[in-house]
Amino acid sequence: MPRILDPSPLHPPSERLRVGDCIVDVPLREVRAPASRRPQRITPKSMGVLLVLVENAGKVVSRDALLTEVWPDTLPTDDVITQAITQLRKAFGQERGDPRYIETIAKNGYRLLAPVEWLAQEEGRPGAGEREAAATFAMDVADDDVVDVVPWPAPPRRSHSELIVASSVVLVLLGLVLLFAWWRGAGGDGRATMQRDAWLQQAPPASRPYRLITSAPGFELAPTLSPDASMVAYMAVPEGQRSTAILVQTTDQSLPRQLTRPSGEAEDSAPAWSPDGREIAYVRMIPGQQCQVMVVAAGGGAERKVADCDRRSAPTFSWTPDGRGLIFGSMVTESGSTGLRILDLANGAWRAVQYRSGADDVDLSPRYSPDGRWIVFVRNGPLGDFWRLPAHGGEAQRLSKLRADVRGWDWLPDGDGLLFGRMTDGVVRLNRLDFDEGVVSDLGIDDVWTPTVALARPAAAFVQRKPYYGLFKIVLPDPRQPGVHVAEPIFPSSARDLSPMVSPDGRQLAFMSDRSGVQALWWADLADPGSLRMIAGLQPRPRYAPVWAPDSRRLMVVGVDASGDAAVFEVTPSSGQVVRLPVPVRDPAEAVYLPDPDRLLVLAAAGDGRLQLELYDRRAEPWRKLASLDDVSHVQLDKTGQRLLFARQTRAGLWEANLALDLASVRQVDNEGPAPDRYRFWSVGPDGQIAYLEQLQNCAARLRQLGNATPLPPRCLDQTRRSAPTGFSTGPGGVIYVSLAEWDGADIGFMELPSEPHKFAPGWSR
Repeated sequence: MPRILDPSPLHPPSERLRVGDCIVDVPLREVRAPASRRPQRITPKSMGVLLVLVENAGKVVSRDALLTEVWPDTLPTDDVITQAITQLRKAFGQERGDPRYIETIAKNGYRLLAPVEWLAQEEGRPGAGEREAAATFAMDVADDDVVDVVPWPAPPRRSHSELIVASSVVLVLLGLVLLFAWWRGAGGDGRATMQRDAWLQQAPPASRPYRLITSAPGFELAPTLSPDASMVAYMAVPEGQRSTAILVQTTDQSLPRQLTRPSGEAEDSAPAWSPDGREIAYVRMIPGQQCQVMVVAAGGGAERKVADCDRRSAPTFSWTPDGRGLIFGSMVTESGSTGLRILDLANGAWRAVQYRSGADDVDLSPRYSPDGRWIVFVRNGPLGDFWRLPAHGGEAQRLSKLRADVRGWDWLPDGDGLLFGRMTDGVVRLNRLDFDEGVVSDLGIDDVWTPTVALARPAAAFVQRKPYYGLFKIVLPDPRQPGVHVAEPIFPSSARDLSPMVSPDGRQLAFMSDRSGVQALWWADLADPGSLRMIAGLQPRPRYAPVWAPDSRRLMVVGVDASGDAAVFEVTPSSGQVVRLPVPVRDPAEAVYLPDPDRLLVLAAAGDGRLQLELYDRRAEPWRKLASLDDVSHVQLDKTGQRLLFARQTRAGLWEANLALDLASVRQVDNEGPAPDRYRFWSVGPDGQIAYLEQLQNCAARLRQLGNATPLPPRCLDQTRRSAPTGFSTGPGGVIYVSLAEWDGADIGFMELPSEPHKFAPGWSR
């Protein structure tokens, strides 16, 4: 019979507890292990299992009891418990065969062995400086990037301080009420479990300015807020379905309702809420067939197609201020990319925005300012910057000098700045661009993607995603013979292991990882697992993978020098020697060896975020530039074919050129892949075969050939685990080395913004 707690006055637990050497943040569902650089987020059900084990610490809890407590009124299989226990053990850093935290009692259940302690409010938090930053949502102005900002007309300011105070009080009271209900009902009846889950998912801790409003397994992505911030629409895979659809829910965390219902293999994504709150535009993609821009009433109903788009590259767009049209970023065409264009929804007519744009410029994610006077967009990612132009057209002006990988952005409500996600050393962090001060400030929140802002009410939503990747070796059988491939983990860790690059001789592996607490280059002899070590004296940039020399003795990595500038380093793994190369470019992104040791290829920023491939003779200093090629996003050497293969920034497909970069030798070898946003998902094998990784509904990591008139059948490397976006490699014999997601998911976060973002009120600044 469930235990009933005494309803006399209680002292509820704090938001954190210590389990062994680990700190558990219950509202955020995060476990911070001593050896892990970042906390790991667990699912609500895994947290429910942990809390039951904590309540019965040292005692055996049967599987039936766990099912009753955590999955009431449902009929799940025992697999759900196994998955939850596995995730908890991984979060605690428990190794196989060493049950320091959770012990399995054969044919019975589980027992929590580690000591448990609920912590006082200030215990178990990060260090003092980090704690202050979290508690106040600080802007670390010491690390500000100074940018050139065009003078910006200051619109009248609006005050919402009373609304912010009231909302904060309500949220705190709601959290305490739910916490009390959870503590009283922890005995296990269904109502108590639901109260506990609601608290876990909804109540924000005092040290965080946001709360998570979704918690379903899998991914909730691309949020868009209604103008009053009462509703959020996002893309996700509804329960029991296989395709992504658009879901809508309130921002106080109600159950979502499915707004769109794509049929067959179609998938819906990229929702955008109209200014009047009545409609939502989105993209419907049918793999291998077509791409469509759709509009549907926010309350549901008949959907309508308003435009076609290129199926190889989904468009970026937002609404015009009057709600009568959509403004699109550059779109791929057979002759290259277009500039900004506006679609009139009433008659389907297109109108080009009148401004100057280069043939190789890619202008994405355009948005009108809150007062409708300006258009701001991102030009030429992944080394992109913010640009603006008058809403009626005119001269585009650069707002920042970031050369950043921007992962979504939106205007702040008063129009004095932007809120955006920025990829830095493999982590997306929330940033603010301030027009008046001329700085970009890191706001101190990690793993924040695609922020969106409601203008009528100062509030923001975003995706919080913390993927962790492991390295795998996959030996593919002959496609003409029966056989099953196995994804064999290599050098496992609880960190983010990226870009596994096998040497041409197939004997060594180099990869990027933050397993040491910082982003670093790692190397190992594949025949000797004990040889794994970090290459000291180098801080690599993880955007591009390391590149091996044809003789397998050295490799090149783009990293950061002592002054913080990008530089090319040559590494000799056998000795650990690291040498900076005198590359005569300011911002190199990638460097590639050629068969001639006196020649080197460098991919570098050519201005305004555009990338240019340059060929150098390095027999004398300064190096002499021999040739160059514009509009290149990634390049690899095909030693067998004595050619260079490359992807472009402006369009989908793959191209080749000779080793001298003669323009006359450039030709397209495949027009389907890679897509511009998947420019690193391909690899050239020792035999010259080109492999491309794509993501489909029924296969999260599918491998297919490019540039072959009679390609081999595609192979599904893994049905559920996505590959990391930073590259993979193919070794002798067709052996694939790839980084796959060990733990990956995404939830929607929501937070109130300061009433005057320009000043960043208390709770946002120090």
